[in-house]
Amino acid sequence: MRAAMWVGPRKIEMTEEPKPRPAPGELLLEVAAVGICGSELSGYLGHNSLRVPPLVMGHEFSATVVDAGEDVTGFAIGDRVTANPMIPDRSCVMCRAGFENLCLNRTLIGAHRPGAFAEYVTAPTLACYRLPDQIDDVTGSLVEPTACALRAVELAQVRPGETVAILGAGPIGLLSLRVAKAAGASQVIISDLAAHRLEIATAWGATHAVNPVQTDVAALARELTDGLGCDAVIDAVGLPVTRKAAVQAVRPGGKVIFIGLHEDETSLPGNHIVRSEIEVKGAFCYTQGNFAASIRLLADGFLPEQDSWVDLRGLEDADRSFGQLIDDPSAAIKIVLRP
Repeated sequence: MRAAMWVGPRKIEMTEEPKPRPAPGELLLEVAAVGICGSELSGYLGHNSLRVPPLVMGHEFSATVVDAGEDVTGFAIGDRVTANPMIPDRSCVMCRAGFENLCLNRTLIGAHRPGAFAEYVTAPTLACYRLPDQIDDVTGSLVEPTACALRAVELAQVRPGETVAILGAGPIGLLSLRVAKAAGASQVIISDLAAHRLEIATAWGATHAVNPVQTDVAALARELTDGLGCDAVIDAVGLPVTRKAAVQAVRPGGKVIFIGLHEDETSLPGNHIVRSEIEVKGAFCYTQGNFAASIRLLADGFLPEQDSWVDLRGLEDADRSFGQLIDDPSAAIKIVLRP
């Protein structure tokens, strides 16, 4: 089969690999569409210890069942599916407590096992979800990032009438905007350096789309809330400067959600957090409920038309696409590859 193999920093090569065989309890899937996730960019650069070359990455995908291993029930050849790529062991203390996304022994499709930047990929049946007919192949690849946004907004506990700020108008930031509006947020500030992304954010319902170099987000938040600050802030970037800005923009007693994974070390104003009783929380992936809810939302037409924000390319464009997202991220919002 054809695969886009990451072989080292800033280098993906098209290779011919053996067609995988499904183990007991697994499905063999023919990949229909697979998105490039921002978390994979650090891997492409060689900055992520989770991903070790040579590796086929890719964990946001839709596919068709073409074969099954032993002991598989509930799926048939020809079923269209997507998969929750974060596979828990279902037996550790976190899984038993209901936090499968925080499983102590979790494995990730596209990191610990081959991913979907290929013609075929295998996945456990427990990770697979059927796609309803209303969801096309490209939309099916967007289930996973939409689930991430659902988790972030859920943890932020956004309520009708609240003011929310979202730092970063990449795919997760834009999807979080969409979810926050659906949750009833009356005002949503979103910031980004790219003018095109801010235009998309405005079209998606942002009440204020600003460049943080030109507009102080924290000051704008206080201006819109009689000096109080936002009820919740979601940092979808993950830089020290955005994490600090998130804490500065939230009201006393408000919630700050860190979902962006970029730089690890961050200095935050601890005294301000204590004196304001600000709740700072990380959002990692999603629950099984978030993933299932994402499918339902997308089936109901939750996302805007793809033409305005999704860039479809062939699998052979993987290396060029990764390079573009790193060197000129404003050139594309979401890139989805089709084998």
